[in-house]
Amino acid sequence: MDYIVYRTLKFIIKPFFMLIHGVKYEGLENIPKSGGVILAGNHTGNTDALLMLGGPKRIVHMMAKKELFKTRFTNAFFRSMACISVDRSIHDENAKDEATKVLKNGDVIGIFPEGTVNKTKDIILPFKYGAVSFAKKTNCYIVPFSITGSYNIFKRNIKLTYGKPYKVTGDLEKENEKLMRKVIDLIKKGRE
Repeated sequence: MDYIVYRTLKFIIKPFFMLIHGVKYEGLENIPKSGGVILAGNHTGNTDALLMLGGPKRIVHMMAKKELFKTRFTNAFFRSMACISVDRSIHDENAKDEATKVLKNGDVIGIFPEGTVNKTKDIILPFKYGAVSFAKKTNCYIVPFSITGSYNIFKRNIKLTYGKPYKVTGDLEKENEKLMRKVIDLIKKGRE
């Protein structure tokens, strides 16, 4: 798929976010230039996925709730934005298969392991196991990231910070805790 809508919006979104929110992208060099990669981090607002669109040079296939794909138009739009529909009420095997296929094809997936927008700002929600499970199953790198700041146009303080890539090799529970710690550390760094 060519993802023409994705490519067009990327051209528009990055300058828009820079102008309106003063977005800073740090650690982009940590995203491998080839091979399957999982970007996993905190979820602060509904526009986080668009924020991620502006950073990496590679297309990021975002895992997105199935509710966004309801109509023929929204389904076509989000598919052309490289999104993968996920039914969060079940262990969605179709979404897992599609994500695995994307990673084995050497592409990038973006996941918010909290599973929903976190409105607390100070406490990270418990991570679901999808990111570490995909990484272990496909032997892909995980690149943790953090989003800090506020989407308030007057503050201009949004920062997306990417950490170092690493492989998942151990027990999924311990690996999930490790990913959470890495994201929390990046959040602290992003707030400095």
